[in-house]
Amino acid sequence: MRAWAALAAALGAAAASAQEQPTSPVVAAAQPTSPVVAAAQPTSPVVAAVPGRLDERAHQDREIVYFLRDPDTHAFDLYHDYTETKEGMDRYLNVVRPGSTASNPSARLLDTGEVLKPEILKGEAITAAKLDLGEPVRPDSEVVLIRFPPVARGASVRLRISETYTDPARYKDENGELVWDRSFGRPRNAVVLPEGWMLTASSIPATVSETEDGRIRLDFVNPRPDEIAVLIKAKRRAR
Repeated sequence: MRAWAALAAALGAAAASAQEQPTSPVVAAAQPTSPVVAAAQPTSPVVAAVPGRLDERAHQDREIVYFLRDPDTHAFDLYHDYTETKEGMDRYLNVVRPGSTASNPSARLLDTGEVLKPEILKGEAITAAKLDLGEPVRPDSEVVLIRFPPVARGASVRLRISETYTDPARYKDENGELVWDRSFGRPRNAVVLPEGWMLTASSIPATVSETEDGRIRLDFVNPRPDEIAVLIKAKRRAR
């Protein structure tokens, strides 16, 4: 009995001693980790790497106005104003869209009123003139070339180019309804309906007004660096 009592006493003392020893908290033993954000490496802005992306929209200098003829003709007149500021530049190229044809081109310098002589070149004539269209030259490629005095350093020239286009695929009459279905790549474009026609639909928001001679005009503004697909429909006004 005494042996069992001594053993029990020894075990109780050992247990008490173990309970009195402090244990380190798990949190205190945890090693701090570096925040992910602090470790992230800064990246260079995309825009800073390609400053050329800002040239066109940041300096708005082109305005185009289309004057639609009767849709049965598939034809429309247009003029567009353009400012050239690049030193030494002496020409303007207007590439005609595939499926369209250009005629009756004219041009003048708005600064002085000087009349310029435009040329229409196609296919091999474009290659022979060593013109850079920004795209491969095809047999059916067509461009309106306008030459003007070279731009002096620190100066600019303002041109107005006028043309007549025919585009059967994108401007037509469908069952008595006018249909205009073309994309605009410039920041500012305006379309003037033929006399006697009223607007019924436009796929892109526009400012609608009436000209002094009673024609309906739509003004489009595109601040994005891409094209807008403009679908316009109109009907003849009741007589």
